[in-house]
Amino acid sequence: MSPAEIKSRLSSGLLSFPVTHFDAELRLNLDSYGRHVEWLSGFGAAALFAAGGTGEFFSLSPQEIADVTRAAKAASGDVPIIAGCGYGTALATDIAAKAEEAGADGLLLLPHYLIGAPQEGIHRHVKAVCRSTGLGVILYNRANSVVKADTLARLADECPNLIGFKDGTGQIDTVRAITAKLGDRLCYIGGMPTHELYAEAFNAVGVTTYSSAVFNFVPELAQRFYRAMRGNDAATMEAILKDFFFPFAAIRDRQPGYPVSIIKAGVEIIGRTPGPVRPPLTDLTPEEKDMLRTLVTRTAG
Repeated sequence: MSPAEIKSRLSSGLLSFPVTHFDAELRLNLDSYGRHVEWLSGFGAAALFAAGGTGEFFSLSPQEIADVTRAAKAASGDVPIIAGCGYGTALATDIAAKAEEAGADGLLLLPHYLIGAPQEGIHRHVKAVCRSTGLGVILYNRANSVVKADTLARLADECPNLIGFKDGTGQIDTVRAITAKLGDRLCYIGGMPTHELYAEAFNAVGVTTYSSAVFNFVPELAQRFYRAMRGNDAATMEAILKDFFFPFAAIRDRQPGYPVSIIKAGVEIIGRTPGPVRPPLTDLTPEEKDMLRTLVTRTAG
């Protein structure tokens, strides 16, 4: 798919990040992963992100990212696969090449590694990655890599294959400045952990889609909430927030890293085999898994 086609597809509906499946020894379990992606592909996602943040990108080697991307592409049918990409410029361009070879339809560029950087440095890094690939690139604004509207506008002018902006900062003023300045040049994606908690506010500033982590294990509930947001159905959104997302977030917030761990626990609860998270993350405790199981059974069972 061309960058323009991917941009249009991303803007058309809900997105999600399948968790990456491991076995008990923390090796990739691509058979289980492929079955999960195939199942998720039947619930109307506009695109799926392979080896993204919820997919433990930060715990995968470049070759594993390519292997996960290839497995997702083989299992997803006509659902586009966007591959995770990131770290320093040399490593990011290597990952981009491997992902493109593995069949990715686009790239999600996560933050560079470790250090802060001025706007000019971020500009040069993103530009180098965009120019290294023919794939459409989505810039993920979060952590130590936060672009301002003027920087993003320069990149959009210089990189025709920069097609999207994903926000993980929650800084509504920055996001609004970007959507106002760039208009329909990019697609705009919400990327806060459990973004449903922020969806109404972001929708109001032009971020009309987002990546839903809970789609991994309650895809019908995730789509119901998304449809309510797009239809300005405040009553339905409030009911789902109260019944599911607020208590879900209370479990998620018990430990750092749980925004990923709780999704894997949810996938396990519905009878799939995602395996444990890799260090430095930790899995939910048995008590916390029971709390999540009760919540899933009550609201989505």
